[in-house]
Amino acid sequence: MMKRPATLEKYIDLVEQALFEVEELRFSVEFDEEFMEGALNFVDIMEQQLTDLLNSLKEERYEFGDEDLPFMTFVKGQSNLILPFKGLLSLINNTHRKGLETAEE
Repeated sequence: MMKRPATLEKYIDLVEQALFEVEELRFSVEFDEEFMEGALNFVDIMEQQLTDLLNSLKEERYEFGDEDLPFMTFVKGQSNLILPFKGLLSLINNTHRKGLETAEE
């Protein structure tokens, strides 16, 4: 299990990495629609939600909260085959819920 980021910059990096992965997923869906059909249902929404999250972080209006990020409803039901970066999305969500890693943890 990867550790939560300790700085906002590292958190932003994770979200940017997830957005890159979503883009890769979109290419996979377009390349092999039959196999990746399950991803068609959520790839646009996930991209929008990650973009909104990234913008709120960069504009310093982001707030940590003790509830799942909206895209987790899609993430939880997907296999690692369809969503190979599921762990990254879970880490982003975990950071959202618990805040940045502190030295005491």
